[in-house]
Amino acid sequence: MIARSTQSDVFSRRKISIIVFIIIIGLLYLARLYYIQVIDHRYKIYASSNVQRVITDYAARGLIYDRNGELLVYNEPYYDLMVIPRQVTSIDTTEFINLLGITEEQFINRMQSAISHSRHKGSVFERQISKDIYAVFQEKLFRFPGFYVQPRTLRKYPYQMAAHLFGYVGEAGPSIIANEPYYKPGDYIGISGIEKHYEEILRGQKGTRIILVDALNRDIGPFQDGRYDTLAVAGTDLFTSLDYELQLYGERLMQNKRGSIVAIEPSSGEILALVTSPGYDPNLLVGRVRSQNYRNFQEDTLKPLFNRALMANYPPGSVFKVANFLVGLQEGGINLNSRYSCPGYYYSGGITVRCRTHPQPVNVITALQHSCNTFSCIQFRNTLELPKFGSMQEALTTWRNHLISMGFGRTFNSDLPYELSGLLGSSDYYDGIYGTRGWRALTVISLAIGQGEIGTTPLQLANLAATVANRGFYYTPHIVKAIGTNDNLNPEFLDRHNTTIDSVHYDAIVTAMYETVESGTGRFSKIPDIPFAGKTGTVQNPHGENHSAFIAFGPVEEPKIAISVIVENAGGGASWAAPISSLMIEKYLTREINRAWFEQRILDASF
Repeated sequence: MIARSTQSDVFSRRKISIIVFIIIIGLLYLARLYYIQVIDHRYKIYASSNVQRVITDYAARGLIYDRNGELLVYNEPYYDLMVIPRQVTSIDTTEFINLLGITEEQFINRMQSAISHSRHKGSVFERQISKDIYAVFQEKLFRFPGFYVQPRTLRKYPYQMAAHLFGYVGEAGPSIIANEPYYKPGDYIGISGIEKHYEEILRGQKGTRIILVDALNRDIGPFQDGRYDTLAVAGTDLFTSLDYELQLYGERLMQNKRGSIVAIEPSSGEILALVTSPGYDPNLLVGRVRSQNYRNFQEDTLKPLFNRALMANYPPGSVFKVANFLVGLQEGGINLNSRYSCPGYYYSGGITVRCRTHPQPVNVITALQHSCNTFSCIQFRNTLELPKFGSMQEALTTWRNHLISMGFGRTFNSDLPYELSGLLGSSDYYDGIYGTRGWRALTVISLAIGQGEIGTTPLQLANLAATVANRGFYYTPHIVKAIGTNDNLNPEFLDRHNTTIDSVHYDAIVTAMYETVESGTGRFSKIPDIPFAGKTGTVQNPHGENHSAFIAFGPVEEPKIAISVIVENAGGGASWAAPISSLMIEKYLTREINRAWFEQRILDASF
């Protein structure tokens, strides 16, 4: 009896184990089915790929206007031809390539590329088909199963200007896609200029549509009446501070010349015009022609892609005397009663700095008016050798800090990408070359006339003109005036930046710059009935002809515009940069030019 009971128990336990095992297997299958059907949508997608197509609706980028509401950048419809390799069956290849204007080899290569990307997902076969080609291709698309069209927009520019300011839009690269979840392969992103800095504002929000297609790849309507679709949200419009008429005029004046023009509204820091020459038509970096044109620009020896206004590093020449005189007045190296004779040169310790013939003796005002190098060297040396400075290092650091407060030697951290800081010699730099006791004021005397270990950008020089126009302060130079319907700019653009120079010292400099235009080195560029102030500069260039430089603002009282102009290899500042500044100021303040002969001389010039 005992043996029989034991065998029965073993049988029962085995029966229970088998039942439990079957139940567990069943539960596992049920769980797997639940996961596949409810949680994991991949198989559903694979099953529906024959009848459903997911289309990304790219948002139209925000429009860009000038300060007066003139449309500068808008969108134009284009189409990407997409392909799902698994759905491509027998098609008339000859008809297909003729419609697109491609070769058979290109067709094969693109199909192989699409297959390597994914057999089941759509990828771009032909980018940026124009609306004219699309109109013809659309009627025959049903003959080519596996192909469909992805609508999108590309930038269009009604005026051939300001390419460096606007920047351009290009396809997001692998590194961007890896770091920014928003972007997917084939998405576009701002690469430079305004398009880059305001990308998140301009791009808007992508939408998604799921449509049903029949066996011939034809659209037969939205999936479940669009229940799972999401709407694209257009990007926000930008209103720039640019005056498009002034910008166009500046680019016209700079034709056949290398250099730049930067114009700023002193009371706000808003950039009115930013010209870099040579430039290019921004439409040339849009669509299917962009890659080839970009390569052509890169190989061009004139460097049309180089933004001289923000990135060129020029010694400022004599225009820098304005900043140096302000430092001298502030520190006591000179005062308004300082007077010196000029024999036509400055000589000391075996160093000679030549000067030009002009009335003398000179003081602060007449020295700037006639751009006296001798006075500039004396005041610079006097300032650095003041007894209150315990060392040459302390003296130069004090000088340098004053210049930094004026915007030199650093960037403005504005909405202008790729701005460079320029160069401003420091005591550490000279210590590294000469040793801590191996240099003195005479060693760096070239800084007195804006030469030597100093480099400035045209934007920094325009900001100096704006600072003097404001009698001692400036606002961060920026290009966007308003975002959408709100003036919600970066609050830092509204902050007033005071220099370390007392405002009382600016009156003498304003007077000197006014006299420069009235009866000094810039008198040739005087505007009838518009009093403006300026300073000429001739920038020594070891690689060829000197550069022509000028800074100015006008009118003298209640200034509306401050400007810097650099014309490379053009010689003296009074000959070319000053006349261009004069014409720009006249154009902005009066909206017309009344000196036709004066204007024609600039338009005909070529360097």
